[in-house]
Amino acid sequence: MSVMTLVDTLMVSTLGSWALAGVGLGGIIQFIVICFPIGVLGGIKILAAQSIGAGRPEKVKVILGAGLALAVMMAVCSAAVAYFTASLLPRVSATIATGDAAMTYLRIGAIAALPILVRVAVEQARLAIGDSRSPMRVNIFANACNVALNYWFIFELEMGVAGAASATLIANVISCAAMLWVQAGDGFVFRGFVRDQIQSVWRLGFPSGLQMALEMGAFATMVVMLTNLSELDGAANQIAIQVLHFGFLPCMAIGQAASVLAGQAVGAGRREWVRGIAMQAMIPACAYALLAGITFFLAGGWIASHFTDDPELLELTTRLLYVAAVFQLADAINIVSRSVLQGTGDVRFCAWMGITLAWVLTPPLTWLLAYRYGLGALGGWFGLCFELFVATAIFSARVRGTRWHEAADRSIAELG
Repeated sequence: MSVMTLVDTLMVSTLGSWALAGVGLGGIIQFIVICFPIGVLGGIKILAAQSIGAGRPEKVKVILGAGLALAVMMAVCSAAVAYFTASLLPRVSATIATGDAAMTYLRIGAIAALPILVRVAVEQARLAIGDSRSPMRVNIFANACNVALNYWFIFELEMGVAGAASATLIANVISCAAMLWVQAGDGFVFRGFVRDQIQSVWRLGFPSGLQMALEMGAFATMVVMLTNLSELDGAANQIAIQVLHFGFLPCMAIGQAASVLAGQAVGAGRREWVRGIAMQAMIPACAYALLAGITFFLAGGWIASHFTDDPELLELTTRLLYVAAVFQLADAINIVSRSVLQGTGDVRFCAWMGITLAWVLTPPLTWLLAYRYGLGALGGWFGLCFELFVATAIFSARVRGTRWHEAADRSIAELG
């Protein structure tokens, strides 16, 4: 999804900074709207992984059936919220052109809620059984389709921002259909699941969904504040965010793998393995984060030049990437620690602590540094950097301790 938004941003950047800022804002809001359902559907992965660890693989299809029913219900609600939210974006943007672009992008993107959430539900079950290759192949194919469709719609058909959104919508439909086809080989079970199983996925996934929604809400507040500050700050922030995805998303993938392994360890009654899983996962995550940080620091200006040739925008974007380079390592440790805790079932602590840190630190620090002290987008990113360092210290300490054992007992009881 992030690469799709990145491609959309790159393609429309030729139309002007208003289109770049608008598509970036619309893409972030779209993700915020569906991040709560995505977090809820993470309950599929936790329950399925613990079922595998407990030697009950037959439950995976039943859990997936319940998750798919939940995905469809949440998709309808998410699409309605996204469409309504789109009409508000022109009021919170620095210029009318930016607001109209964001509204157009989000209204078309709202339709994509159904294929995205259905695909995510299937992906969670595939990850739990150790199949990460099928989702990878499907998403690579979908992204290739998105690039081709973007070029055709934006430059050949001259559809502008609407073309970028339409291309991404079609690519998401393709990826959803492909994931359903992959799962069809193992089959679906819809008769066996009951209301209690839907509630189990909901109860286990709700804290993570709430965490994702409110943390992204805090992040979106920062984005809106910077977009409203000036078109320059908004555009620089959007470019830096798109580049930053390449810094933390691979670490999230490693975290997902660690989460599945931690869930299987808890299901098998081998909790002593959890800390070792976390340490082993941090090795590749931290190595990649260091590489990304060095790249942002040494080649930040060169990377930013592929998005714009405006000297002011280029300089500000490069400075933001310097800040991103500083917190890469801490972010990798933070991501892996949270993922492992969620795999054990310690979702409530992760949720409430993440929400508290996000809202207590990021928006207030953005106002203080960006508005009060006049640092603009740079001030907002300083605040984000501080939040990440605090979160890293708290979650890594939680993994090293034993206070997550109680949450693991609750999740095993839920599985039973």
